[in-house]
Amino acid sequence: MALLSRQAGLEVPDPLPDDVARVVLAEGEADVVGRMPWSSNATFLARVELDGDALLAIYKPQAGERPLWDFPEGTLCCREVAAYVLSDLLGWSLVPHTVLRDDLPLGLGALQRFVDHDPEEHYFELQAGRDEIFQRFAAFDVLANNTDRKGGHVLLGIDGMVWGIDHGVCFHPQWKLRTVIWEFAGDPLPAPLLDTIACAIDR
Repeated sequence: MALLSRQAGLEVPDPLPDDVARVVLAEGEADVVGRMPWSSNATFLARVELDGDALLAIYKPQAGERPLWDFPEGTLCCREVAAYVLSDLLGWSLVPHTVLRDDLPLGLGALQRFVDHDPEEHYFELQAGRDEIFQRFAAFDVLANNTDRKGGHVLLGIDGMVWGIDHGVCFHPQWKLRTVIWEFAGDPLPAPLLDTIACAIDR
């Protein structure tokens, strides 16, 4: 597997337990390592460290957001965090842990746990045998009104989990769903997904 970290020559810290990683992401000191290529908005790789524990994260500063005609200016980083909150509320673990912080090197922004992955393993390579996980993704994108689910926004992490990234243009008040996950169109949602959504609404 040609991991992104190896391709970029990155030194990736040893994986942290989830409970430790959450604290490091929320409270650790962040240093920008470099800029992520091919991003429409300013997107950086950061190293976040706290009390000797460290992890890599994707940092999207509010100041680096390009204005969009149909989204309020300066809100994309908040929408990144909202997508994580929705995924967490549903218990689906689709979006890497993401926090909003105002003490970062370039100011207020979203900080998301970095997913080390093979860039060649995108949605179109991962479809086979994963109907259940992609039904969740399809339902999530409808709930979040995701306007930008590209094939490359679905990653297979080294942990074996399938993750979704780049949710800055979600939650628009007008219907704007745009996604490559279209094979379930017209199908009823499976009962377990409906039950999960109903429970989340009741919480």
